[in-house]
Amino acid sequence: MLSGVRLSLRGSRLEVTGTDIQLWISVTVGVDGSEDGDAVVPARIAQDVVKSLQSGAVSVTVADGELEITSGRFRSQIRTLPAEEFPVRPDVAESSVTVDAGSLSDALHQVVLAASGDDARPILTGVLFAAEGDGLRLVATDSYRLAVRDVPGVGVLGEAQQVLVPSRALREVERILDPSSTLTLRLSERDASFEVVDGGVTTRLDTRLIEGDFPNYRQLIPSEYPNELTVAREELAEAVRRVKLMAREGTPVRLSMSANGLELVAVTQDVGQASEAIDASYTGDELTVAFNPDYLLDGVDIATGDEVVLSTLDALKPAVLRSSDSASFLYLLMPVRVS
Repeated sequence: MLSGVRLSLRGSRLEVTGTDIQLWISVTVGVDGSEDGDAVVPARIAQDVVKSLQSGAVSVTVADGELEITSGRFRSQIRTLPAEEFPVRPDVAESSVTVDAGSLSDALHQVVLAASGDDARPILTGVLFAAEGDGLRLVATDSYRLAVRDVPGVGVLGEAQQVLVPSRALREVERILDPSSTLTLRLSERDASFEVVDGGVTTRLDTRLIEGDFPNYRQLIPSEYPNELTVAREELAEAVRRVKLMAREGTPVRLSMSANGLELVAVTQDVGQASEAIDASYTGDELTVAFNPDYLLDGVDIATGDEVVLSTLDALKPAVLRSSDSASFLYLLMPVRVS
């Protein structure tokens, strides 16, 4: 039954719902309906048929265990599945908060990529939603990097409350969010619900929360750093993209920082090497630190503003990347040990 989608017609609104039990997604649109009812059809074949149709009106009817799709001179019948066997959607707390869709979309873009994709460590596949001041804090880590983003004014959680939302669900939320849409967020002890209204289309995503304790990320972030590099964000990103072409087979990119600026170097035995020097402002002791180039580039790309600030303790301690014009985002990155 999980391979099917449920079609529910109520008046002039058609709701299409799919689920794998952990994640529920439904889309509600306006239609010219004639008789209320429910039907479940195999998702893959129904999707393939609908995608193949030419633009224009589509008629859908259900009778005698078949769903018929008609468009122009095309007609297709699909055997339905027992609607009563489709899973029941879990209830989510009625308390809700309307969230600025643009702000949450930006926050998800900056945080979700740092969550782990390894299901062997389910805690790290989630994004922590935690009450922080008068707003919401989002945190994710895969143990190699950590992303933190504050969203002021979103008071959906009580004081000191926190929940762990699967990153898989949040990637879908990010995909459907538009800055002009209206977003309603609901959280309970076991479930989270995101309802997005964009024009006449309502998309709702419900997900089970992850149970367990998220790592104490605060202890990973030093209170102060003796070394600080300020560099143009786009210039750094382009330099990393060029130099990392020679960072093969897990080779890191080395950043050599001094009063003269910044030099990036990548050397892969039997392949070659690349280096590039760029202008930067630096205070502290001369230091060379190496990073996974993809993780470094992710942090630079998701930062905002014209400049980023890289703060370091030494070549082996976590470094922090921030936007120079915003204190709401932090990206912590573990260095790579090199000889």
